[in-house]
Formats: sequence, C-alpha cells, structure tokens
Amino acid sequence: MFQTVDDLELALSEPTPEVIKALADLPGDVVVLGVAGKMGITLARMARRALDQLGRRDQVLGVARFSSPTAATELERHGVRTLACDLLDRAAVQRLPEATNVVYMAGQKFGTASAPEQAWAANTLMPALIAERFSRSRIVTFSTGCVYPLVPVSSGGSSEEDELGPPGDYANSCVGRERVFTYWSRKQNTPLALFRLNYAVEMRYGVLLDVALKVWRSEPVDVTMGYANVIWQRDANAFALQCLARASSPPFVLNVTGTETLSIRAVAGRLAELLEHEARIVGQEAPTAWLNNASKAHRLFGPPTVGADQLMEWTADWVKRGGATLSKPTHFEVRDGKY
Repeated sequence: MFQTVDDLELALSEPTPEVIKALADLPGDVVVLGVAGKMGITLARMARRALDQLGRRDQVLGVARFSSPTAATELERHGVRTLACDLLDRAAVQRLPEATNVVYMAGQKFGTASAPEQAWAANTLMPALIAERFSRSRIVTFSTGCVYPLVPVSSGGSSEEDELGPPGDYANSCVGRERVFTYWSRKQNTPLALFRLNYAVEMRYGVLLDVALKVWRSEPVDVTMGYANVIWQRDANAFALQCLARASSPPFVLNVTGTETLSIRAVAGRLAELLEHEARIVGQEAPTAWLNNASKAHRLFGPPTVGADQLMEWTADWVKRGGATLSKPTHFEVRDGKY
C-alpha cells in the first residue's frame, strides 16, 4: 500500500527493465510536451530515472504552460529540466530546443461541449505546430481509445485496424490530432507512434477512483456505460517510452490498456466490500461501450504488471485513509462524447 503521495509517485515513475533497455538504444534528449498533466510528471521522472541508471547525461525536458509553479518545482527537484511554453504559440514552439525523442501529451478534453473551438485548436492546430517544429525527432503522441466508436461488449474491444468513427467533438478532434500528425509524418518522414490509451489509473485519478468515491460517499453509481478498460499508470508510462523505439513513418499505432474488460457493476460491488459501504447502483448496462483490444501491446511489451484486483485494493485503501486526489473525474459514464 502507498502511505504518501511521494510513495505513490516513486512507484509510478520507477522505470521497468524494458524501458531502460529501450532508452539504452535511443541516444539523445527526451522532451515531454504537456508534462504538467495527470501522467506527464511521472512519465518524465521515469525517463530521468532510466537515463540515470544508464549513466546518461542526456536531458529530460518537461514543457508546459505551468500555470501553477508546483509541477515545475517538483520536476526540477527530480532532475527534470522545465521550460514554460504555450504550445499554441507558433513562435514560442519554434524556439523550443532540438530533441531526438519527443513524447507529446498535450490536448484538451473537458469543456469541449461549451467551447468546441478550443478543443479543436488544442487537438489539431497544436499538433501541426509541434510536428512542424520536431520534424527531425522521433515522436510518440498520446491519443485515446475514444477515437473508435462504441462497440458491442461481447466484441472484445476495438483493434488497431478498425475504422475510426466516434461521437462528439472531443473524440473527433482526437481523430483530427492523429490525422494531422500522420500527415506530417508522411510528408517529412518523421518517425511517429500513435498511443491510443484507454484509462490509465492511479490512486488519485481514474475510473476506479471515480467509482470508489461514489461508493464511499453513498452516491449512485450509474452503470449505463457498463464496462471499461483500465491500466496501471506506471505500465502505461513504460509502454509509452518503449514506443519511442517503435516510431515509424507511416506511423506505428498501438492500443494501450489492461487485459480485462471490467464490469462497472462488479467493480462497484468489490469496492463496496473493501470500503465496507453499500454500492447504490442505478441504470442498466447498455450493449455497447468504449472498449479497446490491447493484445498487440501485450504481445510486444508483456502484460501489465498490476491487475485490476490489486488496483481496487490499493484504491480502496487510499480512499479509506483520505488520500489526496486530483479532483478530476474521468466522466467515463459519458456515451455521447459531450464533455
């Protein structure tokens, strides 16, 4: 169990042997764009720790607006150089230093319904500026499983070969992000990996925490979106860094999530046992959900190191003890793509 936030972030940023091996074969600095988000800090720290173990002096540079200085201070404390930059400012982007390896994590999801133009700018214009600037780099760009349509629960989830076609401005702008990066990859022969992530979780954020907090607070758990995929954030970070070695033109495409299709009703029931609270279930499971088949990732990189049962135990313990959260619900229940 994790007693403190420092304990948790140390675990989330621990490089796997596979990450160390991948970076050993990739010379040069690592730049993480959009580093101040939910996953960026621990991913940048993982890269820094891996390079340290390799005895490498290459820099890990974290770039974001850093509207709050806390994230920058934390990163600098752990050896990650930081640079404040508005990634929608073309002149500022052009001034960013060269880097051999780029992980792009920026984007916008929430608030899309009220200001769709902001999401489209963040998710399509920004990638164009980044792809132009880092044409000589190797790029892993974070995407989402929401680029696929909802699929029958019995299907096992969308695979990388399936057609895209999601509902809502957010998901469609994410398709746009992929299309823009792919255009520049083909035009400039830039090695690219499209990292379609479905619900990374840790104790302060994610689908499991959302359900646990509802159970703990005696709030109803809506099971209309009845199924979900999740993956431990450390595993997702590790897969992303390993994808740097897989980047290619045309792009390498990878679904990333856990091995299980989780029933939200069953998750609520298990968390209710662990929290010693009653789960208030409402709604009825729809026949479709946003589900991804990540068997390709598991073949390439191995299965995730932490399964859903362990994650639920850790989450319940964290909630019981009043652990800090990021106060950012995933809104996994949304079915119409309006966030």
